[in-house]
Amino acid sequence: MKLHATKHWGRSPAGSQETSKLASSSGGESTGRGAWMALAAALLGWMFDGAEMGVFSLVGRQAVKDLLDTNDEAQVGLWFNVITAGFLVGAATGGVLFGWLGDRIGRVRAMTLSVFTYAVFTGLCGVAFNPIQVGVLRFIAALGMGGEWSLGVALVMEVWPNKSRAFMAGLIGAAANVGYLLVGFLGIGLLQFLASMEGGMRGMGLPGSWVDMLVANSGWRLMMIAGTLPALLTFFIRVFVPESEKWEHENEKGSTSNWATVDLLAVLVGMVGPALIVYFWAFDKSGSIDHSIAVRIVATLVGLVIASLGYIYPVVRFLQRQHFAAGTDAVPYKLTLQRMVLAACLSGVALLGTWGSTQQAPSWVDKITEAKFSAEKQALIDAGKTTEAEALVKPRAKEYTLIWLSIGAIVGTIGAAFMGDWFGRRLAYFLLCGLSVASAYLLFLGNTEYGPWLLTCAFINGTCTASFYGWLPLYLPELFRTSVRATGQGFSFNFGRILAAIGVLQVGNLLKQFSSNIDLGFITIPAGHPAACTIITTVYLVGMVLIWFAPETRGKPLPE
Repeated sequence: MKLHATKHWGRSPAGSQETSKLASSSGGESTGRGAWMALAAALLGWMFDGAEMGVFSLVGRQAVKDLLDTNDEAQVGLWFNVITAGFLVGAATGGVLFGWLGDRIGRVRAMTLSVFTYAVFTGLCGVAFNPIQVGVLRFIAALGMGGEWSLGVALVMEVWPNKSRAFMAGLIGAAANVGYLLVGFLGIGLLQFLASMEGGMRGMGLPGSWVDMLVANSGWRLMMIAGTLPALLTFFIRVFVPESEKWEHENEKGSTSNWATVDLLAVLVGMVGPALIVYFWAFDKSGSIDHSIAVRIVATLVGLVIASLGYIYPVVRFLQRQHFAAGTDAVPYKLTLQRMVLAACLSGVALLGTWGSTQQAPSWVDKITEAKFSAEKQALIDAGKTTEAEALVKPRAKEYTLIWLSIGAIVGTIGAAFMGDWFGRRLAYFLLCGLSVASAYLLFLGNTEYGPWLLTCAFINGTCTASFYGWLPLYLPELFRTSVRATGQGFSFNFGRILAAIGVLQVGNLLKQFSSNIDLGFITIPAGHPAACTIITTVYLVGMVLIWFAPETRGKPLPE
């Protein structure tokens, strides 16, 4: 039996387009079981997305140390950043790949495949034996994760009434941060969790060597294997979630057949671009050729061009075929492409700002806490108070910082979606950029040690910088017609991850460049993370200009 998303969207026997348009714009007063099933599946998918990303930020460095069998922080940091950058590039590619699939075979079937992909390949990371294997597996997992975001957004926005879009967008953004929040609590109780899991596995009769390997080094292998749990969602999605009737209407018209598999070869070519960028920024030289700043900038520009052309090509070919089939000038493909590029830049500002600053906060707090803890312990030892020194317990600063960032993010994503309705999409984005800059300065320049004030600043920073993830799922679906919505918004949101990957790699370089304090006369910026992260946040100023070139969509129904 087919489940209809809303009682207003049932089609006439003839599948009338006018009926579909009237229903989709009516903002129906009630939603059916199908709409709730779609929302539940999407929210669970996004929550697991956030949890998976949070888990790797929690145990990723331990994984790299284990696999390299070294404590060389420079090597560990390099590989950790390369794996993270590869993950972001994979998500960008997956947004296009699975977005294409969602527009071609349907939102639900494509979302099933995307969740299955990121769950299985995340789990396989737990049996990797070198950093390269982890990087490749996380890249493939990220393909599914990037696709799941775009498909879930398209499905939810299409099956819920127009008047519910702001609240739905807020929930979308909040779901991933609930996953981060759960990881923060898990980090606090990680030792107890691993102890209970170890006892359970030994009780099941697993070989002792297996158990020892799974729980060693913060249990990173066990945590990765647990990432297969979202695979259970695939059954839930296929059985209970109905397809979007908007997409079904496009399928009945035959427009979905204009997507051609051969076009995806361009996406494979496009992947060369970000791979080039990652390589030149991650490593100092190629043979005898030094990667100077000029060489890296050129490589970045070339890589962005290659990626842009490769990822956009399938959409261009689809629109051209649709245009030819219609035999009219009714398909404004140039407008679609312009919106894709502009939306990618707006997403890139948000993603670069988050990954280049806010995501670095837990590691920064952990470092300053470790320095203070070590100094206090050494002082007690020097004073002959060895017993008191041994009794000292290092604060769980990293975990609590992640928790308060996540709580702020949940508040911010929901609030930002409603801001888009209250002030308009453009003014809301402008204000969010300004607040993000201010909150980053407050966190990184207003704190020198871990404590309640730092956690308060972390909450404020999480509220402001993560707010875009409530605004983007509200705005991006409003830019594209149903036939290209999943691919268009998949490219727009996830292409920004390539820029974020550049930002992640820049953190290490900026930390090297700003190894001493920066004296500006009226303010002194501390060396290290405060200098690097506040510099990266200037990207929000670019967003404050770009947004005024974007269309205002408040109060308008989703384009047909």
